[in-house]
Amino acid sequence: MLNWNAIDTVLLDMDGTLLDLHFDNHFWLEHMPACYARHHGQSIEWAKTELYAMMNAIQGQLDWYCLDYWTRELGLPIVELKREIAHLISLRPDADTFLQALQRSGRQVVLITNAHRDSLSLKMERVELRTWFQRLISSHDYGYPKETQAFWHALQADMPFDPERTLFIDDSLSVLRSAREYGIAHLLAVREPDSRGARRDTEEFEAVEDYAELALAAELPPAS
Repeated sequence: MLNWNAIDTVLLDMDGTLLDLHFDNHFWLEHMPACYARHHGQSIEWAKTELYAMMNAIQGQLDWYCLDYWTRELGLPIVELKREIAHLISLRPDADTFLQALQRSGRQVVLITNAHRDSLSLKMERVELRTWFQRLISSHDYGYPKETQAFWHALQADMPFDPERTLFIDDSLSVLRSAREYGIAHLLAVREPDSRGARRDTEEFEAVEDYAELALAAELPPAS
């Protein structure tokens, strides 16, 4: 159980944490390969082999998340292709209930995402999140992904917070480990980031199972 009396700041990831990761997984693993195959007049199997190798080579780096990078490397209009399946963008169940409870509690609540600003804008068109946050921060603003210590130092310089009194929720275990290394005391993973995917082993991290339950169980007392 979280000790809400020891939490003043809540940092929340977007994709797979507040939003269903199905959109992103479907785009990168299925829709993009199909578009790339058509572009080159090749099979989807060929496209997947090519693209997956490219993705694996830069996983965890800022370029992995950069739509400008992929537009340049693949010669395809990535944002426009994302719009083709934008109907798949959706909130995770009861994420809005949790966000409302956080807002009522008076805590500092900030979205921190590795998503490119164009991806963030597209998702904000489909799901209204702005009203629940004091800030919406993309790692591209700083030039470092959340997997690096440089990101957390840049965040601290931009938006001072006490790591020992901060809760951070993210679906990436590597990002959570980076946050832990920086000193963030309260960490939660996400058990099922993709509603159509398998439940995951979150290893050493406790996991969010139900956002409504998280809000109710904690009763979210006001920040001290």
